[in-house]
Amino acid sequence: MKHYPIITALLGVVIGAGLMLTIQKYNENRRMLRAQYSDWRKLNLILKSVDENYVDSVDREKVSDAAIVAALAALDPHSIYMPPAQLEASESDLAGQFDGIGIQFNVPNDTAVVIEVIPGGPSEKIGLRPGDRILKVDEKVIAGVKFPQDSMVRRMKGKAGSKVLITVGREGETIPFEITRGRIPMHSIDAAFMVNDTTGYMRISKFAMTTYQEFLSAGLELKAAGMKALVMDLRDNSGGFFDQALLLANTFLLKGAQIVYTEGLHSKREDYKADGKGFLQDDRLMVLINDGSASSSEILAGALQDNGRATIVGRRSFGKGLVQKPVYFTDGSGVRLTIARFYTPSGRCIQKPYSDDYNYEVFERYNSMELVNADSMKLEKGGILPDVFVPIDTTKVGPFYANCNRKATAMRFASAFFDRHKAQLSDIDDYQALLAYLDKAPLESEFLAFAKAKDGLVPNNSEWAVEKPYMMTQVRALVGRYSKLGDKAFYHIYLAIDDVYDRAMKELQK
Repeated sequence: MKHYPIITALLGVVIGAGLMLTIQKYNENRRMLRAQYSDWRKLNLILKSVDENYVDSVDREKVSDAAIVAALAALDPHSIYMPPAQLEASESDLAGQFDGIGIQFNVPNDTAVVIEVIPGGPSEKIGLRPGDRILKVDEKVIAGVKFPQDSMVRRMKGKAGSKVLITVGREGETIPFEITRGRIPMHSIDAAFMVNDTTGYMRISKFAMTTYQEFLSAGLELKAAGMKALVMDLRDNSGGFFDQALLLANTFLLKGAQIVYTEGLHSKREDYKADGKGFLQDDRLMVLINDGSASSSEILAGALQDNGRATIVGRRSFGKGLVQKPVYFTDGSGVRLTIARFYTPSGRCIQKPYSDDYNYEVFERYNSMELVNADSMKLEKGGILPDVFVPIDTTKVGPFYANCNRKATAMRFASAFFDRHKAQLSDIDDYQALLAYLDKAPLESEFLAFAKAKDGLVPNNSEWAVEKPYMMTQVRALVGRYSKLGDKAFYHIYLAIDDVYDRAMKELQK
C-alpha cells in the first residue's frame, strides 16, 4: 500500500509528459494545418489528415462523395453531385433514346403488365404483346414478390446488342422470350391530337434532345388537320434542355422578341431573342401549368406570357430558374453547378427563394391555401403566375374514389378487362370507334363488381352520384390506353374531367 503514492506519482509524470507531448504535437499540427476559408485548402487538408491518421482504413470514394455532396448542399438546392450510375441515368432520360427492350408497362397488382410495345423495337420484333405479364427477367422472379419498379427497369435495360431473357405469362401459358436489346427512342410528347375542328392539344412531358423535332412533326400534322389554336400542356413537365425551350418559344414569337435572359456573378447578362421564322406565329395559344412545371417549362411559359403571345392557365409553377453548368470527371461522375439565374423578358426572376423547407415548399402551398385562392399567389414567391387561375377541385375526392386510387383499383380493372377483350381492343385505331366501343361496354357494372370483389370497396348512392363521372372517366381512359391509340386515347378521354383544360377551352371561346 505504501508504494502506491510513488507509483501514482510516476504515472502522473508519465501521463503528464504524454499530455505535454500531445499538446506540443497538437500545436505543431495546428500551425501546420492553418488555412483560410477563402483559399479552399481546408477541405483538402482535412481529407488528407483523415487519410493519414484515421483509426481504420478509409473508403476514399465514399468519403469524397459525401464531402462533395455536403459542400454543394451549402450552395443551393440544385447544385448537385451525381455518381456515375446516377449521372448516366439522368442523361439517358433526356437523350431522346436509351438502350433496352422497347416496352411500356404498369404494375397494377404486383406484376408488370405490358401496356405498349414500341413499334420497330426489339420486343415487337420478337413477339411481346400488350397485356403480357412479365414474370421473370433472366432468372430473377419479379412478379408477385413486391419487386421495386425502378429495379425492374434497370434489369430490362442494358447495352444495345446484349441479350436478356424475359419470361411472360400469356393466357395461362408461360412463354420465354430471348430479346436482343436495341436503341429505343424516347418520346417527350405524350400525345398530340385535335379536340375539335380547329383546336389541337399537345402534352409535353419533358424537354429532351428530340423535343423540338417531335414538336415540329406533331405541330405540322395538327396544322394539316386544320389547327388554328393550340392547347399546350406543360403540367408536371420538370424541364430539361434549355435549347429546346428556346426553339419552342421561337416557334411562336415574332422576330426580335425577347425569350429569356441569364445573369450571374461570374456570368455576364446574355439575351436570347426570336428569329421570326417560327411556323405558329398566328395560332392562338393556351399554355397549361401547375406546381410541377419547372425549369425549361417556366422559361417557355414566361416568354410567351411576357410577350402577350399566350394565355397561361392553371396554378403557379414550381420556381426553378437556375442556369447549371455540367462538370464531368473521368470516373463517370459529374457535377451540375449553378452559374446564373433565368429572367423572363420583363425581368422577373423565375427562381423561387431558398428556404429551410425548400424541398417541401410545394406541399406548403396546400397549407397556405394557394391552391384554392388566387390571392395567395405572390410574384416574390417565384415561378410563373398564371393569367387564369384554376383552383384545385377537392369535391370529387370522396372515400370510394380515394380508396380506389390508393389501391390502383381502376388500373387493375383495366388490365383485367383487357385480358377478357384483347381481340377487340387491340384492333381499334380510331378514336371515335374507341368511344363507341367503350359506350357499349358494361364498364360501370363490371368495375363496381371488381372493386367489391377484389378490394371490398362499395360506394353508397350519394358517393357514387358525385364520384361516378370522375371515376368512370378514369376507367375509360385506362381501358382505352390498351387500344392501338395508347396514350393518345388516355389523355383525350381524360380531358373530359380536366378542369384546367376546360377553363382553357372557355378562354379560347371568348
